[in-house]
Formats: sequence, structure tokens, C-alpha cells
Amino acid sequence: MSAAQINPNVSVDCVVFGFDNEKLNVLLIEQKDLGQTTKQLALPGDLVLQEESLDEAASRVLSELTHLEGITLQQFQAFGDPNRVKNVKDIAWLQSYRENPQARVITVGYFALVRMDEFKPEASSFAERVFWCEMHEVPELAFDHNSIVTQGLERLRESFTNKQTGFELLPEKFTLNQLQLLHEIILDKPLDKRNFRKKVMKEKLVVGLDEKQKGVLHKPAQLFKLNTVED
Repeated sequence: MSAAQINPNVSVDCVVFGFDNEKLNVLLIEQKDLGQTTKQLALPGDLVLQEESLDEAASRVLSELTHLEGITLQQFQAFGDPNRVKNVKDIAWLQSYRENPQARVITVGYFALVRMDEFKPEASSFAERVFWCEMHEVPELAFDHNSIVTQGLERLRESFTNKQTGFELLPEKFTLNQLQLLHEIILDKPLDKRNFRKKVMKEKLVVGLDEKQKGVLHKPAQLFKLNTVED
């Protein structure tokens, strides 16, 4: 890929959240070793090509760095601090991998929420390693990527609450306990069982089925499905 094909001032960064039924994780890469004392950890991201849209760039970059494809990415915010790529810890990497290491770069953030068991990331390009990191254990990242993760998480929670983004992570038929657990993991807070169920029923988020759990050691609970009927 020639320098003429690359826009040196615009990039995309992907905040891919992974759900494993117990906790929320974020996908990180480890940049290839440049002989530095500490390897840089970062979000999957890179510069945009001159002839591609931002959405195309986000999908391409994620695929090139992690081999993940078929993920629906949602644009959520632009990050344009003039000093966002001028930290001392980032200089060596920029000088080794960028044609214009001193260029100001504005990045556009994208987020997605996926089931971790459905995707197997593999490192490639300038990523030495790609891995899932539990949200509460995210270390210091390259550039301003910690801020991008924080803002991405806020947008995920807003979208989850207002648009039911992420409800597809539930099985087709689920219990109210499973629905509550999904909320608690993504929102990162405990919810009162009684109040949660009253809210769910009042907002008609689910439809009760004439079915109960099977093969469980405890008393079988009623099953529900998402209410997809528009009022």
C-alpha cells in the first residue's frame, strides 16, 4: 500500500466489546516489538485510505489486524485533540510505522458488541498479539485509546438502554433472570429483581411463553422472547 493511498490525518479505531455470559471484555492488540522497553497495547485502528468511506475503513482495519469479519460496527464519536498522538510513549512506534509521524491525526471511533464464542480473533499486520481484556483490567493504552474505550462504553450502555442494542446476545428463549444478568453485566451495576421485572413488563420488552426451562436442577422458570411487535 503506497503512501499516496493513505490519508495521513484521519484514522479509525474499533472498540469491540465481547460478552461471555459472565463479564464484559474489550478487544486489544499488542503492537509488534520495536525494541522498546514496554510493548504498546492499543485498540485495533489505523489510517483511512483516500478512496474509502469511514465505515469501509473500520471494517477493513478490524479485518486486517484481527481477522474479525461480519461484525456490525457503529460510529460513535470523533477524537481530535491536537496532541492525541504526540505523547512520548507513542513516538517510536509512529516513526517506525507512519510515513508522516508528526502529522495531526483525527480518529473516528466505532463500537460493537459480540458474543466471544462466535469470533476467534487472530493477530496480523502490525499486531503482534490480539486478545480479550476484561473491562475492569484495561491497562494504559497507546495514544488516547483509554478515553476512546471509556466513551465507547458510555455509548454502548446508552444504546443498550434506549435501543436494545445487544439484546441479540440472549438466546431466542430466555428467562427474566438471564435478561437481568445481561443488563447487570453491561451496565455494571446490580439491579433490584422486583423493580427490574416491573419495568420490563411495563415497557413490554418481552413476551411470555407457555414454556418453562428444561433440564435444570432448580425449579424451572418461565421462558420469554423479545417483543418485536411495534406499537
